Amino acid sequence: MTFLTFPLLLIFFLVVFIYFMLINPQEITLYLTSDKSVTTSAAILVVGSILVGFSGGFLLQIYHSFSHQVKHWRGNRQEKKSREVISIYREGVARLLSGDIKRARTLLQRALDRDPSRIETFLALSSVAEQEGDPQEAIALLQKAKEIEPSSMEVLFKLASTYEGMDREGEAAKIYEEILSLESANRKALRGLRDLKMSQGHWQEALDLQKRVVKAIQGGKRVDEEKRKQLYLRYEVAQETLAGGETKKAVSELEQIVREDPSFAPARVSQGDALRELKRTEEAAKSWKEGYEALGKGVFLSRLEDLYMSEEDPSSLLSFYRNQVVQKTDDLILRLFFGKLCLRLEMVDEAMEQLQIIEGSGVELPLLHQLLAEGYRRYKDCDEAIREYQRALGLEQRLRLPYDCEECGERVSEWQSRCRSCGSWGTYSLSGSDELRSARPSELRPIHHGEREEWDQT
Repeated sequence: MTFLTFPLLLIFFLVVFIYFMLINPQEITLYLTSDKSVTTSAAILVVGSILVGFSGGFLLQIYHSFSHQVKHWRGNRQEKKSREVISIYREGVARLLSGDIKRARTLLQRALDRDPSRIETFLALSSVAEQEGDPQEAIALLQKAKEIEPSSMEVLFKLASTYEGMDREGEAAKIYEEILSLESANRKALRGLRDLKMSQGHWQEALDLQKRVVKAIQGGKRVDEEKRKQLYLRYEVAQETLAGGETKKAVSELEQIVREDPSFAPARVSQGDALRELKRTEEAAKSWKEGYEALGKGVFLSRLEDLYMSEEDPSSLLSFYRNQVVQKTDDLILRLFFGKLCLRLEMVDEAMEQLQIIEGSGVELPLLHQLLAEGYRRYKDCDEAIREYQRALGLEQRLRLPYDCEECGERVSEWQSRCRSCGSWGTYSLSGSDELRSARPSELRPIHHGEREEWDQT
């Protein structure tokens, strides 16, 4: 049918052309230029125009058809290549995850050679380089990926974390800032930059970033956690203010923090420190007493002892301890500090009374044995003193109370507001304080001759 169509159309066209020439015998002159012209019949002019239009359309159709076939061929070829590259890439990632780093590198490099525009391959190869211990190569690969797609969040975050792993905090901070220039409320970037500022001790900058984090997560699940961290950072800024000599300003901020979170021990401790620096010793003592009554942390008692002894007023502290012991008979931490102070003041009988109550509760605390040894030594009971010193073996000779971080167990000789190891605030407690809190004193009674030796043998 198609084969016969063209001759029939040609015959039909000739018939129409002859008919058109017979009824239009006129001639028309066309001027090509001002002095050149062509004279032909109207029929030829019309039919020629039709033929030219038809031929042009036919050629245009052929061109479009050919272009479509070429594009289709190229698309199929590109799609096939893309499938092959993805297949190689996926196998390379699988090898990477399984720990076959050498094979992973070979496959991923092949995928990159086949298609150098895929940023996923650069990311995977950067992970290979990191596992091979070559972070510089990882950075170079990530920089190339960044050139291909400058606004890729995945590339930028990977670049920032790699810089952090290399301790190149300045470059990491610049990457986080670049992310924030693209997305000002990006919470991950805000937290990353905040943590960098914290590690560098730039507390005011960290606080400013934390405020942006809190604003960005309004209504989110972590809002309470982030607000609490903001309070911790406010505390660090107040500490800087205190260290910079602006004591009154620091006191005001610390008082505000205590009002907002009475359970935050570092703010209460520093509040007392600042008041003491301003020579407002009674207010400092009151602050620490209230802190101990509210939180039961030994650091407050340690601060009180330093304050009253420096003021040469141990009687006020003794009065406080005696009143508290009557009210809180089960508070063994209080008794420990009370006994320690009594030893310091050579009030050996009262010291031993408090320490033996703790010992009778079953607490096995090296510090307790050290204090007991001091008491027996001052009683001139050398045998008992030696036994207690043996139990306390390994402690420093001064009567200093160590503190343990409740989060990670880090031990320090002086109380600190923030753990250097795990970064937690307000987690330092007197070493062994959990055991002291959970124990209950037994009834104090005289120890008969030979009874202690029986205990030692058991």
